[in-house]
Amino acid sequence: MSFMFNPFPYNDPNAVNHIANDGSVDLGRTAIGNAQVAAVLAKAIKPGTVVSIDGYATAPFNAVVALLPANVRLISVASIYKTADELDALFADYLPEDREKDPVLLYGKLFKEGYKGIFDEAKLAALRKELEAKGDVCTVIYGNGAASEPLADLVDTKIYVDVTPKKAVLNIKAGGYRNFGNDKDLPFKVTMRRCYYVDFELGFSLRCKLLANNDLDYYICADDPTNLKILPGDVLHALVSRTLDYPIRQRPVYLEGVWGGYLTMKERNLPKEMKNCAWVFDMIPMEVSTVVIMDGKEFEFPYYVLVAAEGKKLMGQKCLDEFHGFFPIRFNYDDTFHSSGNMSIQLHPDADFVVPNHNELGRQDESYYIVQTAQRARTYLGFNRGADPEEFIAEVKRSEKDHKPVDYQKYIYSVESKPGIQVMIPAGTIHGSGKNQLILEIGSLTVGSYTYKMYDYLRKDLDGNPRPIHTYFGNINLKREMTQDYVEKNLVNGGYRVVRENGDAKEVVVGECDKLYFSLRNLIFGDYMDDNTNGDFHVLSLVDGEDVTVRSKKDPSLKFDMKYLDIVVVPADFGEYEIINNKPETWTTIHKTLLKR
Repeated sequence: MSFMFNPFPYNDPNAVNHIANDGSVDLGRTAIGNAQVAAVLAKAIKPGTVVSIDGYATAPFNAVVALLPANVRLISVASIYKTADELDALFADYLPEDREKDPVLLYGKLFKEGYKGIFDEAKLAALRKELEAKGDVCTVIYGNGAASEPLADLVDTKIYVDVTPKKAVLNIKAGGYRNFGNDKDLPFKVTMRRCYYVDFELGFSLRCKLLANNDLDYYICADDPTNLKILPGDVLHALVSRTLDYPIRQRPVYLEGVWGGYLTMKERNLPKEMKNCAWVFDMIPMEVSTVVIMDGKEFEFPYYVLVAAEGKKLMGQKCLDEFHGFFPIRFNYDDTFHSSGNMSIQLHPDADFVVPNHNELGRQDESYYIVQTAQRARTYLGFNRGADPEEFIAEVKRSEKDHKPVDYQKYIYSVESKPGIQVMIPAGTIHGSGKNQLILEIGSLTVGSYTYKMYDYLRKDLDGNPRPIHTYFGNINLKREMTQDYVEKNLVNGGYRVVRENGDAKEVVVGECDKLYFSLRNLIFGDYMDDNTNGDFHVLSLVDGEDVTVRSKKDPSLKFDMKYLDIVVVPADFGEYEIINNKPETWTTIHKTLLKR
């Protein structure tokens, strides 16, 4: 469920997984193209049955319904939603409007009542009675919630129409999308806020449940409504399972930003039309997608299709249980290389705030690994020795009103940024990435939406509007004890140690602390190194080097060729693997992240 407001409309052609069919995936039962999809749907339509066509928010239901045979009875599930006024009243507590606390109305609370919560009880009862009667024709109920629990027991065939998170946001930006039950167009940011806390949450939760229970008859890839692709449910699961026999890379999302830099644009050969590249959502689970090519056919799924469908194989049973089916770590690059300025001075909430106030999953911890730097790059972390946090709070609040600069460096400690430095940023720690560097940001399973900017240098956003400051929430969540002494002792390359060494290859812990549940490591080698997942996933980032191959020791054909800055997930079930440096004349460093055990 996406909270990205400005994804650049670009599909990275290099972020593709080429998967060999070992005979376990019957792609002959899939169909690509609307005419072929229509033929599959026609076979699924049987007299006297009920078919549900559900999907993610912004899914092109009209395009799918247009492919159905004429002899069906169509019912839109939107007909049983509560009225727009009733839904507005229902969501009032989830979407509070307090501009003193939240100046641009960005935050809210995840709606956890399911589709049942937005259905009118009387209309639902009447529809159930109508469906129970069935009849001689096929009844098709379509729209968001058609396969949800209040109706599922009456449905014979379930179809899910999916779009990737990036496409969902681009669909909204294009206009014409109305939030569930809404009867009027709303501004983009208002629509997006409601989507994150309601529409996306409902679609995401239902999709995860249907996939985890293997309860879909058909799945439709619908990013391009003029070229739909359909897979039977069992074929989808087989394709995902086979994909997870390999190390896999996700298709990133690229975003411009006021502090965005230019290194990633060069390394990834991004479109020249981009203003800059501030964020690379390379492996943020709820934002990215997975592209698979098998037998000449290409399919693209939200990454969480893999998580929900084959979570044990991907993450391991212990992780699956511990994090309740969620992929627990997120990864992105922040690029301020040759940019006009720093990221904002900011912080993130702890579990005791984000869980009750936002219904989120847990605390928002982060870390920065310094990948590449230019002149005078610094990373801001914690308070200077002797600085008064209360004076800093007073200063930034004053700046909000009089729009005069704050001498933030008087208060905020910083370290000189050099490649290889790992800083850890537990929830509540004030921090920021300075200009002239590329960092690999690694965080806990929250999607990164709860960034309380305390000071942003009086900048305006790319649309010319003042960037919002969140001193109310920031003040509540600020850990004042995170000072220079604590930072130097615990948060900069904390826990550094050599884990293992074999010839010229070694594995080094570059960052661990009690507050973070993941371990941050470097694999440093010349021509070769091996490893073993031992039942837990690994995430590998090529932070120094040009070209390596990650492959299974048992079956070397199960591989992924990584280039500089690529990030791949090595599934928990992958077992023993090896990394081959294809440019052995140069040393290689791979950043490795795994759960602490």
